[in-house]
Amino acid sequence: MLNQESLKMQLNGLLQDCVKNERTHDYFAGELAEIITNYIKTATVNAGIPVATTGTAASQTGATTGTGTLS
Repeated sequence: MLNQESLKMQLNGLLQDCVKNERTHDYFAGELAEIITNYIKTATVNAGIPVATTGTAASQTGATTGTGTLS
């Protein structure tokens, strides 16, 4: 589940580190990308995405027909 308070704390910590230790732009960009990637990976895909399938019960193919949601 996405936790904005945790994200805020991590971003605040990164900014404090960069100011205190005079980090480079490259360092900041790399750390920011990692924080965002890890945040997104904590998302939960909610059940209930509509799908359409074809084929037999033993061998089906299909695709989603609606938009999913995250939490």
